[in-house]
Amino acid sequence: MRLGWLEVAGVAAATVASAKDLAYSPPFYPSPWSNGQGEWAEAYNRAVQFVSQLTLAEKVNLTTGTGWMQEHCVGETGSIPRLGFRGLCLQDSPLGVRDTDYVSAFPAGVNVAATWDKKLAYLRGEAMGQEHNGKGVDVQLGPVAGPLGRSPNGGRNWEGFSPDPVLTGALMAETIKGMQEAGIMACAKHFIGYEQEHFRQAPEAQGYGFDIDESVSSNIDDKTLHELYLWPFADAVRAGVASFMCSYNQINNSYGCSNSYTLNKLLKAELDFQGFVMSDWGAHHSGVGDALAGLDMSMPGDAVMGNGQTFWGTNLTIAVVNGTIPEWRLDDMAVRIMAAYYKVGRDRHQVPINFDSWTTDEYGYEHALVGQNYVKVNEKVDVRGNHAALIRQIGSSSIVLLKNEGALPLTGCEKFTAILGEDAGSAQGGANGCSDRGCDNGTLAMGWGSGTDNFPYLVTPEQAIQNEILSKGKGEVFAVTDNGNVDAIEQYASQATVSLVFVNADSGEGYINVDGNMGDRNNITVWQGADQVVKTATANCNNTILVIHGVGAVEAGEWNENPNITAIVWAGLPGQESGNSLVDVLYGRVNPGAKTPFTWGKDLDSYGTPLLMEPNNGKAAPQVDFTEGVFIDYRHFDKANETPVYEFGFGLSYTTFGYSSLYVQPIPTAPYGPASGQTKEAPSLGNYSTDYSDYLYPDNIDKIPLYIYPWLNSTDPKKASADPHYGLKTEDYVPEGATDGSPQSILPAGGGPGGNPGLYDEVYRVSAIITNTGKVLGDEVPQLYVSLGGPDDPKVVLRSFDRITLAPGQQFQWTTTLTRRDISNWDPASQNWFVSDYPKTVYVGSSSRKLPLQAPLPKLP
Repeated sequence: MRLGWLEVAGVAAATVASAKDLAYSPPFYPSPWSNGQGEWAEAYNRAVQFVSQLTLAEKVNLTTGTGWMQEHCVGETGSIPRLGFRGLCLQDSPLGVRDTDYVSAFPAGVNVAATWDKKLAYLRGEAMGQEHNGKGVDVQLGPVAGPLGRSPNGGRNWEGFSPDPVLTGALMAETIKGMQEAGIMACAKHFIGYEQEHFRQAPEAQGYGFDIDESVSSNIDDKTLHELYLWPFADAVRAGVASFMCSYNQINNSYGCSNSYTLNKLLKAELDFQGFVMSDWGAHHSGVGDALAGLDMSMPGDAVMGNGQTFWGTNLTIAVVNGTIPEWRLDDMAVRIMAAYYKVGRDRHQVPINFDSWTTDEYGYEHALVGQNYVKVNEKVDVRGNHAALIRQIGSSSIVLLKNEGALPLTGCEKFTAILGEDAGSAQGGANGCSDRGCDNGTLAMGWGSGTDNFPYLVTPEQAIQNEILSKGKGEVFAVTDNGNVDAIEQYASQATVSLVFVNADSGEGYINVDGNMGDRNNITVWQGADQVVKTATANCNNTILVIHGVGAVEAGEWNENPNITAIVWAGLPGQESGNSLVDVLYGRVNPGAKTPFTWGKDLDSYGTPLLMEPNNGKAAPQVDFTEGVFIDYRHFDKANETPVYEFGFGLSYTTFGYSSLYVQPIPTAPYGPASGQTKEAPSLGNYSTDYSDYLYPDNIDKIPLYIYPWLNSTDPKKASADPHYGLKTEDYVPEGATDGSPQSILPAGGGPGGNPGLYDEVYRVSAIITNTGKVLGDEVPQLYVSLGGPDDPKVVLRSFDRITLAPGQQFQWTTTLTRRDISNWDPASQNWFVSDYPKTVYVGSSSRKLPLQAPLPKLP
């Protein structure tokens, strides 16, 4: 058997860690094969029938992208014309259809988290799925649980939900259900430990002047992986997610798409994931190595985007023919892809791809990379429906009222309203003036990077506030949206009955540098020189209301203590209806019910989890040691006994709520036991030829330059693969057991979607009475926390929540349940979950630090 240079690279990189005595990711082989259990059964059987008809080249075509900018979507797999299968269209982003027109710009994931509303998460997922489906997209690249949000200045935190795994997991699951109900495949990303933009890809870092040869390694212990970072991904699997995307970074010095421990063991064996794993764009590092480590689809197909070379394609064909990769592994890749396809009903919902990612013009090149075939590429199909109303609702439902000294709600009849700050107005170049939103001009309603889409319009706060006041026919309103015009700001603030001051803080993906912020924020201060606007306004107006648009927390301690700042609201990244959502809350049509989904510290140092901003391992992979374990965000603040400016889960309302009558009831259930037994042997679905001449390019193929194909241009495999190292012995590089298709032992913590089914047994029922003690209708978010009781456990951890609407004086008995997983810890020694003997306590309240109700949890039998 043979292994080539494309294959060797990734396997060798995975072993270098042990040689340097760095964090090490243990091997886990073979890659588990799908079995179609549970709700996957019908889709799996259909997939097996489909894949059984395929030739080896057709299977390879299904698993390999056609190359960067070679088709209409940001990623497309090869087609199978013989069976009428066009291939799959994969498209960003987690907040809308990227790189096209006549689509909606939805609020970011962090805003969904601020709603603490599972129903809104579902509806947003469904609406985004409908729009992707209407454009012909098969796989929407979202939602996001990585980054989780280890550090508050992580560049892509806003694409996901919250640094709390339970809040993220619940909202991620509902988003997935909504998306897939619309008939498209969701993609849970980025798996796993992807917590910073700095050094995520060595070539990108080199472009910024950093002299490194390998991408950053997130070094995470097994307990932390399970109890924190893996948790929301388990919820995604239980929600039936179709696909996962592996990440750019290394985990314990093994690349995310080459890491057999995270992909084979954690995801496929332990969580029993039945769908497929795709690489992030440029995160594929080896051919044979990544295939055996659990990668199922290479995106966008070329080894370096746009170079026409590939780890798979031709090389995957050769690797199967020469026996380096067993046929069953390729079969499993194909079955996983097609099972996901059938599970969401793509065979019923699929419509023709009617847009082009590389131009919004009506006509363009069919193969944009090489400028071939000038045709109609954009049908300009409007898929927005009535989604603007939902976007406006999510926007207003996600506005967190952080401070209110009686200033809000406004009436619209104030005598003189000053609107101050660049963030209130339009960008000079328009809402889409910077590619992938890679700038911070005008009001901020979306971060930057691949997690964006185009605005169809953007209602600015200035427009909406002026319209609100003009509709009342009373008062004067003036705006200064030049942060440097201190004289005008001072003039209007000194006359104002109320000054509305707008500030923001931006971040995004690492390939874009905005004002020296290479994706990650350099700090958590506000941008655009907005501090001076706040100082000028508050020095001249004793009724200043501060509005923050931002990707996360900013330094707000001085503002909270400033008596001239009478109210503070955080509006996040609300999407196209930004101004309308805001005025709904400012002027009282919507009573704010959102809660902050992250902690606000006094400064960056108070979080205790700094990003690595400079290389620390010579030219080798920078090393980020997650020594804080599970103690991020509010868990860290509790452990350090540090007082936050605003705690996790905090948010004010125009009414008040009371909590009483906590009741805990054990639910009889069977004892927890480890999963056991064995899988069936790996199925091989069809014979294949070992004659290389059977895989030569067909005569009727009109080859497109740099396009990725599964065929060979020579019967000499070394020549066909363009591999100067072809001939290395596989026993030196193929890990032990990696090609073993015999029955495998089921892991003790496995056995079902999301892990051992016993983890999800309900063991306690908890109820409490919530009362609206104020004078107006409002929403409250009851939050249930648990103390696991051990000396190494956080003080409390969120375990359940809901959002309820109550009329004045109305009482509601909120009832929820705790599962065995909710009260368990991970034991690295036994590789299973267990309930410790430490006494456990349940708390219910309105934030992580306002928990008026508590009760002991009886021991489980």
